[in-house]
Amino acid sequence: MLLCVGNFFGSTSDTDWTEYHTGAKKAPIPTFVLGANNQETMRYFPDISGCELAENITYLGRRGLFSSTSGLQIAYLSGTESQDEPAPAYSFSSKDVTELKTSLLSTPNFRGVDILLTSPWPRDVGSFANSPGEIDTKKCGSTLISDLAASLKPRYHFAALEKAYYERLPYRNHTVLQETPQHVSRFIALADVGNKSKKKYLYAFSIVPMSLMDPAELVKQPQDVTENPYRKLRKEAQKTKALMCAEEEPACQFFFDLNKHQGKKRPSDGKERGNSQPKQAKKPSQPTGPCWFCLASPEVEKHLVVSIGTHCYLALAKGGLLPDHVLILPIGHYQSVVDLSSEVMEEVTKYKSALKEFFRSKGKRYVLFERNYRSQHLQLQVIPVPLDCTSEEIKESFITQAQEQQIDLLEIPEHSDITQVAQPGTPYFYVELDTGEKLFHRIRRSFPLQFGR
Repeated sequence: MLLCVGNFFGSTSDTDWTEYHTGAKKAPIPTFVLGANNQETMRYFPDISGCELAENITYLGRRGLFSSTSGLQIAYLSGTESQDEPAPAYSFSSKDVTELKTSLLSTPNFRGVDILLTSPWPRDVGSFANSPGEIDTKKCGSTLISDLAASLKPRYHFAALEKAYYERLPYRNHTVLQETPQHVSRFIALADVGNKSKKKYLYAFSIVPMSLMDPAELVKQPQDVTENPYRKLRKEAQKTKALMCAEEEPACQFFFDLNKHQGKKRPSDGKERGNSQPKQAKKPSQPTGPCWFCLASPEVEKHLVVSIGTHCYLALAKGGLLPDHVLILPIGHYQSVVDLSSEVMEEVTKYKSALKEFFRSKGKRYVLFERNYRSQHLQLQVIPVPLDCTSEEIKESFITQAQEQQIDLLEIPEHSDITQVAQPGTPYFYVELDTGEKLFHRIRRSFPLQFGR
């Protein structure tokens, strides 16, 4: 197949095009094109949502995913970036990008697409890479397309509006040592057809669809792989979003302090804590798709929420082992305890001591566990057991169960912390009793998901 990016219709294409349009000429192979990038060429596209323009020549549409008969997944976005809503028919807006991302990222087990087609270049694509020549990638291109490429993780991304040839070194789609290895992405920009400088405008390649590849083969990292060029842009976007959310938060959020001293306000700027430098808050990461536990997410089952703090909240477990089985969860998106910033950790500790006191008043004690494996958002499962279950009996039952399943569940020395034995990104299973005793297992391959239950 032939895939065309950039402007498919040139300024003098009327006579040439008529021959294809009338059927006098026929495209020799299936040809797929993107839509108009300006008002002048809009007239060539009778249906803005996609249609056949001539025999063997198909206009893909404004945005979407095309799946070939072989299973190849081709995501596409037509037009140039527009700040207006609604965008002109030859442009796309942030709403178009969000809708395209949402439709694909919500697909179960989404790993990425084989090919992404856009007309403009993504902004900042040259970061950490070989030089794109005269093109300044910090000024040209679209930040919306950078965000789309970062989310969709295409194996190949083609663009053409800068009329220059640039084959960027492949870049990673994961953070080394913190995330599971993923396939690399290759960005290739093409010059305009028949240009006088004889810059490359055609790129021929063969590709096996991702869905048919051996996973180990797919994630092989080439020697010349670089960092992801869009990470900085995304962090800045997340920072802006967080600031906007923070401005809106007081209207819809509840605040309280479990350890409030009468007559003294809770310190708000770090100055009253006895240190002149306030601690730097660690920014929560962003979920890769819909998250059931981020408090701001529409997926949260709010009727289960028991109490909301400044950084954490308490909720009943949806499939609780007992009616008073509760979860301690961070309000923002953190994957595990070892990712938490100091102030979030401080509030987790307050919730633990409040629950200990509550359960003891009911003649119970709690067992807490966390499974940082195949989970997106930190969930500390807190399960009450009768007070006459001794901590030795509880530990023994966990260790016996672990031995039966060839799991090394080791006791962490007293006064040691889980952050001292696990690095961010390390999968693990962890048990804590209300006496402070802890058991830990570093997950190396697989782990039974229901083990804690």
